[in-house]
Amino acid sequence: MPDLLRAAWTTTLLRLLAWLALGLALGLAVGRPWAGLALAALVALGWQARTLRGVLRRLDARQRVTPPSRRDAWGALASLIDRGHAETRARRRRLLGLLRAYRTAAATLPDAILVVERNSQRLVWFNEASTRLLGLHYPRDRDAPLAKALAPLPMARWLAGGRNAEPLRDVASPVDPALRLDLRLLPYSDDLWLLLARDVSRLLHLEHMRRDFVANVSHELRTPLTVIHGYLELLDGQEPAESAPLLAEMRRQSERMTRLVEDLMTLSRLEGNEQPPDERVPMPSLLAHLIREAEALSAGRHRIREEDAAAFDLRGAARDLHSAFSNLLSNAVRYTPEGGEILLRFARNADGGAELSVRDTGTGIPAEHLPRLTERFYRVSTSRSRDTGGTGLGLAIVKHVLGQHGACLVIESTPGVGSVFTCRFPPERTLPRETASGTAGAGA
Repeated sequence: MPDLLRAAWTTTLLRLLAWLALGLALGLAVGRPWAGLALAALVALGWQARTLRGVLRRLDARQRVTPPSRRDAWGALASLIDRGHAETRARRRRLLGLLRAYRTAAATLPDAILVVERNSQRLVWFNEASTRLLGLHYPRDRDAPLAKALAPLPMARWLAGGRNAEPLRDVASPVDPALRLDLRLLPYSDDLWLLLARDVSRLLHLEHMRRDFVANVSHELRTPLTVIHGYLELLDGQEPAESAPLLAEMRRQSERMTRLVEDLMTLSRLEGNEQPPDERVPMPSLLAHLIREAEALSAGRHRIREEDAAAFDLRGAARDLHSAFSNLLSNAVRYTPEGGEILLRFARNADGGAELSVRDTGTGIPAEHLPRLTERFYRVSTSRSRDTGGTGLGLAIVKHVLGQHGACLVIESTPGVGSVFTCRFPPERTLPRETASGTAGAGA
């Protein structure tokens, strides 16, 4: 292309020089060379202006115009403009094709997708699933305020959270209360938000079925286990010497199954209670009880210490918190070799909340296992868990209890050194500790 432009520019200059030379020659013929040269220049300038006017009209034209077949600079410019228009049209067709493909893909998605203008919080666009799940219709709800279009849902307060808005879980659909939705807000630009609504009715139904199944099976297992324990107790001390190891193993395995059933029932009960009771949990007595349980499980094989550096109690469900803390302590006892040390510490954290930590000098846990420790039945070592009598549900119970109390579990561990399991509670879960007279302690 540069060679063609160079040739077009050369042609234009040569034509201009030839025209000026012709004017000069005519002026010489009549004895007025400068007048002939000036007249030729004016004619050339007028022709250039006329051609420029044609170029401007082509730039302003909306329809496709065939460029003139000229080999000078103006012809090359017209060809370049035509090529630019052709490329723009092709690019527009590609963009329209992509837009249609995106709209078709969005229309076929089972989830409702809404584009919301950030400042006015008005609906810019929504897909077809929004009609089925949220009851939105074109053109009625186009440019409508989102809070008004989804009036039954608490949209105004939720949208006020902006980028920090937490997902809305298990909310009833405005179309059908039987439809349960999860709503998520995604601020994907400075001016627009993306709102996703997903139908989770089937998932919740399956979750309820699973929870009911586990609870029912666990409950039904308690009766046969009680019968087995009763017969094993009757045989205690009466079995022949050769049968003693077999009966001891039967007792050990039945006790392990009982713990498993109890943990399953505890987990099912926790899953059925979304909000824990709001009661005072006296920490001194709870810590003393936990230490006694740990010492009984350890049977003198470990050094177990308590450190109460806080001047407040917790607010929540005493039974559930005891279950969570007891699981952490029993794990520390099970996985700490004989002669090791276990520290139970309750203290204030940096943000004014509370921390209960269990530190041990046990075998430690490799880093790759830490993210999955709170999964149900997840085991770092299957053989070790069976040897210590673990059920694989303890940390899942801990995570669920802490989640209901707005707390979190932080795990730090180094193989060969030990582990620290820390339960961190927010400030709103603490209460000034009561003294013997029933008033709040001065250090709270």
